[in-house]
Amino acid sequence: MPRPLEGLLVLALEQAVAAPYCSSRLADAGARVIKIERAEGDFARGYDRAVKGEASYFVWLNRGKESLIADIKDPADAALLHRILARADVFIQNLLPGAAERAGFGSADLRAANPRLITVDISGYGDTGPYAAMKSYDMLVQAETGLASITGGPDAPARVGVSVCDIAAGMYAHQAVLEALIRRGRTGKGASIKVSLFDGMADWMAVPLLFSDYGPGAPRRVGLSHPSVAPYDPFPSADGTPVLISIQNDREWHRFCADVLEQPALATDPDYATNVRRVANRMRLNALIADAFARHGTQALCARLLAAGIAFGRVNSVAEFSRHPQLRRVEVDTPAGAVAIPAPPAVVDGRRSPALGPVPALDAHGAAIRKEFAS
Repeated sequence: MPRPLEGLLVLALEQAVAAPYCSSRLADAGARVIKIERAEGDFARGYDRAVKGEASYFVWLNRGKESLIADIKDPADAALLHRILARADVFIQNLLPGAAERAGFGSADLRAANPRLITVDISGYGDTGPYAAMKSYDMLVQAETGLASITGGPDAPARVGVSVCDIAAGMYAHQAVLEALIRRGRTGKGASIKVSLFDGMADWMAVPLLFSDYGPGAPRRVGLSHPSVAPYDPFPSADGTPVLISIQNDREWHRFCADVLEQPALATDPDYATNVRRVANRMRLNALIADAFARHGTQALCARLLAAGIAFGRVNSVAEFSRHPQLRRVEVDTPAGAVAIPAPPAVVDGRRSPALGPVPALDAHGAAIRKEFAS
């Protein structure tokens, strides 16, 4: 079956994570993505050598693309890119603030030359406001948005262990491109899309922000516990394996007390009868649960939780996640050989994983692209 974006041409003047995330999803859906790289390549190629000598981030985010080395400051290369843009449907860039515009690739000018073009500018803080000209990277935005202040244990702020600000911006950009394509199908006109890492994470931080602005204050750092739901914490089984449980409503709480803790009277104890009271008395409650869990091995405890309809999860290491029975993988070719990565999450018309294109070597398609767009 043809993929939904086949026939679309995307030019991506991109680096690192946010823009490559967006363009990789367009490529997965069948779009032709031409990735512009410096002579030394996207600097994400050098982040690590973890995947058979290739960089983990680059392998993850650049499958199915064509690589072209081009210097946007070189007149001949700039002319080549403008010829590509004359036929393109989408242009994505996440260069330093103002760099694309100074080089003659400002979004407004590009759409004036090609009114059907959809332009996507991804930045750290947007193009207005006092931070607009600042460099930005994922962990800096985690710090600026307050995400780090609510992450980790009581002693110190912490970074979320994956690049959530970059990923959020890439997801919002991808969503906006799809919406713009639908609108263009109705109106024939392109669109200007601007997405910032800061705005993306600000949206994700809505609940802590509302707590801070209108409630009792921002949530405290509580490690692997939920600041506003209890019990939503890990407890060790008899063999020491931590099992994380989540009680989302009072019906579950009653079942948990009766069928797992075997203490039905606890469900109506005034100190624990509602979530608000359970949160207020979390320390005493957790001690009771820890004592009950310590009487059962992990398998028996998980079987008991499953039978009672209580949500739970084992606190796995990444190595254990790699062996998880629920993990779906798909292979992609790289310059170093085939690599198994997590399969895209969406299941469309029963198809669990589309065929993903190969990860390109630097300038692997340069000669062919230059010939195709020579005039």
